[in-house]
Amino acid sequence: MSARREPAQEAFVLHSYPYRETSLLVEVFTRGSGRMSLVARAARRPRSPMRGVLMAFQPLTLAWFGKGDVKTLAKAEWAGGQALLRGEALLCGFYLNELLVRLLAREDPHEQLFDGYREALRGLASGAASPPLLRGFEKALLKELGYAMVLDRDARSGQPIDPEQLYTYDPELGPVALNGSWAEVELSGRTLLDMAKDDFSDPRTLAQAKTLMRALINHRMDQPLNSRRVFRELLEL
Repeated sequence: MSARREPAQEAFVLHSYPYRETSLLVEVFTRGSGRMSLVARAARRPRSPMRGVLMAFQPLTLAWFGKGDVKTLAKAEWAGGQALLRGEALLCGFYLNELLVRLLAREDPHEQLFDGYREALRGLASGAASPPLLRGFEKALLKELGYAMVLDRDARSGQPIDPEQLYTYDPELGPVALNGSWAEVELSGRTLLDMAKDDFSDPRTLAQAKTLMRALINHRMDQPLNSRRVFRELLEL
C-alpha cells in the first residue's frame, strides 16, 4: 500500500543540500505543518521538473508523502509574484532562514510566523529598510517559541516602564531598572515602549533594539549564527 500524499501547502525553501547522486535534501517552512525535511528525489537531474523550482525566498506550493522525520517531496510548483533578493536583502534573507532552521522544531505549525516571514521577504524584495523588518520578525519568532517579550513594565517591581529610565533586560524575566548599575545591555525606557509598538523610526531605538535582540537570540542558541559571521566579514572587505 502506497503512502498517502499530504495536501499541497504554501511553503518556502530554507536550505537545500545535495543528497546521494541526483537528489536534494530540502529544509522547508510550510504554512500548515511548520518546518519540514523533505527528500527531492532526482531533483538534480537536468530534466527533473523540480530543477530550478526549489529556490530559497520564492513562494512555492509543495506536496509530500511518507512517515518519519524525513518525508518524500511529491510535487513542487512555483507560486510566483516575488522579486529575487539581491545584495544586503539577500544576506538578510539568509539570516531569517538560519533563524528558522536553528530555532524551530520540526513539524510544529506556526501560521502567523509563516505569514510574517512572507511579509518580511516581500519587504526585503521591495527595497524596504531591512533593520525594522528584521527586528519585527525576531520579536515575532521569540513570541512563537514561547518567549514573548515583556516591554511595558519592570519585571521586578511591576511598575510601568518609565521612558526616561535606563533598563537592562533579563532574558528569562524582562526589563529591569538599572538604577546606576552596569549591564552588558542598556536600554532606555523609550526604546522598550517604541518596541512594544513596533515603532523603529527613532535611530536610538533601532540601535538599542538590535543590541537587545542579538542578546536574546544568542541566549537561545548553542552556537553563533553563520549568517552574522558572513555579514561581518563582508563589511570588513
